[in-house]
Amino acid sequence: MTTKFAPLRKHAKSESLYLTFEQLNGEHPWMSLMPEGHVSYRVRELNQGRVCYFNFVLAKEIGLIPADHPHQMNDQLETQLLKTFSLQIINEYDELNNRRIPANNIKPNKYMATRYLQLQHPSKVGKTSGDGRGIWNGVCEHRGMYWDISSRGTGVTCLSPGSVEAQKPLRTGATKFGYGCGQAEIDELISAAILSESFHLQGIQTERVLCVIDLGRGVGIGVRAAPNLLRPAHLFLYLKQNRFDELKKAMDYFIDRQSNNGVWKFQEKDERKYDELLHHLGESYAKFIAQLDVDYIFAWLDWDGDNVLADAGIIDYGSVRQFGLRHDEYRYDDIERFSTNLNEQRKKARLLVQVFAQMCDFLKTGKKKPLKEFNKHPSVKKFNQRFSSYRNDRLLYRMGFNPKQRQILLKNHLDTFEDFYKVFSDFERAKINGPKEKVTDGINHPALYNLRTILRDLPEFYLKNSAEQFMPAETFFQSILSSFARSQDLRLGEKQRRKIFEFQKLYRNLVQFSSISQTEKTNLRSVWLKAQKLNSDKRITGNALIQIVEEILQEKKRGLTSRQIQKVIDRLVFDHLGYPEVQISNHYKKLISPPNVQNNLYNRILSLVDEYKEDI
Repeated sequence: MTTKFAPLRKHAKSESLYLTFEQLNGEHPWMSLMPEGHVSYRVRELNQGRVCYFNFVLAKEIGLIPADHPHQMNDQLETQLLKTFSLQIINEYDELNNRRIPANNIKPNKYMATRYLQLQHPSKVGKTSGDGRGIWNGVCEHRGMYWDISSRGTGVTCLSPGSVEAQKPLRTGATKFGYGCGQAEIDELISAAILSESFHLQGIQTERVLCVIDLGRGVGIGVRAAPNLLRPAHLFLYLKQNRFDELKKAMDYFIDRQSNNGVWKFQEKDERKYDELLHHLGESYAKFIAQLDVDYIFAWLDWDGDNVLADAGIIDYGSVRQFGLRHDEYRYDDIERFSTNLNEQRKKARLLVQVFAQMCDFLKTGKKKPLKEFNKHPSVKKFNQRFSSYRNDRLLYRMGFNPKQRQILLKNHLDTFEDFYKVFSDFERAKINGPKEKVTDGINHPALYNLRTILRDLPEFYLKNSAEQFMPAETFFQSILSSFARSQDLRLGEKQRRKIFEFQKLYRNLVQFSSISQTEKTNLRSVWLKAQKLNSDKRITGNALIQIVEEILQEKKRGLTSRQIQKVIDRLVFDHLGYPEVQISNHYKKLISPPNVQNNLYNRILSLVDEYKEDI
């Protein structure tokens, strides 16, 4: 089966610039293809709210606004955004209670809430779970690329954990049952807008926030977009339920979308295409998880394949954090369970690849074999190998080496790099004295050292001193000590001295080996400049982001307008422009300077970034 992605209807000439939004009317290929894969809802226009963030660059990439549209909101655009996205489902509770809604407020088409696995549900096979507070607005096509658009905070559905726990329809806004109000808090939505776009500009595969609507009373609606918003969980539930026909339709749709978007190439037809799919999945997950690991990005991966995009990327920013250090024992407390940690993300991703292998075998043979039979499947072994390769490459990237240099080092001097990585990792994974400690939303055992500082400081030191001089051990040690260090951690012992010497010796070897067509000093300068950007202390950690958004919302109470909030978010995002080797759209390149924001507010924000730069 090949999914037909029909061309979208083009509107006739009109005075309006924004008729393209009318294609986001609830229609989506998944609805007709997978009638058992979603619940349909009538929706109503709320006729309220203010747009406090709109991703102009993303909207241009999708083709929703003209390429030359000014990077600023106007009344006509805001009206169109509210008409398109300020929606609420008419759910089972509304229907049972005959809620009176003016007919002209009800959209002509139904919108879908999709079904997928979720570990929060008692049913571990996906019979009751899925979009608990969201709907899919539709699909856009622009220049041969298809984009999925969905919203959260649009009302409680029958697929929410709260509805299942209550065993009855729930009213949107009711809070008696966990995960059952159907709304999204505005601070959560603004946080996702800042973090997702900053990740995008760092080259991390992710959903992106298109729009945030502030409905007042601390809640809002967040609109997300990606070329493919399917999660592994959308596919896994059919495997868990042994539903071959539905699984095949869903998997073929996924393959067709990836192929039509030009993301992955498929040469084979019939069942052989599933082998190609496994190859693409293994590569994508290995690269993605290596990036998260090296960049200290925590995303709660687990067996259900819920909090990750099917093609390997971040979705749902509720528990996503960017750490300042390698806080790899941090676990998020989700009331009934603790999350995985940074170290376990590789294991969970390998498990996802293993399940995909089981699934593809099921589709090829018609027989579902036990998952344990795929422990040593070639795709799982390949994932392990490629993860190590991508992790090594990512660390060298963070150190400031360019692609050609990284290739030479990993091909011709792998032993030297592996010796360096061992010393680097020993420092990176060291913890402060004492046991794990409780933090606001979980538990953690803080990291003792900050290796990001030494990756910035070391090349600069070598540039300023003679070629043979090493940074004194005391200087090196003080540079890497984190703010979490306790009194018993402050002693520089002989063991640390030996490691510091070994670290520098191997680092200098890597610089020397990579100075192929230039002097070592020229190479060091290039490495230093890149390392400054890649290891900036302006990194927005999870706790910094919480405080930043709180500061923005406090200013909102004092009169900060929606337009001003947009400028603050844009400024925070634009500070992430300029990462080496990251491909960004031409729409970003045309933005000459970041927006002007209130100096006093932005200075407070920068102070918060600095205060929490080493935090979780």
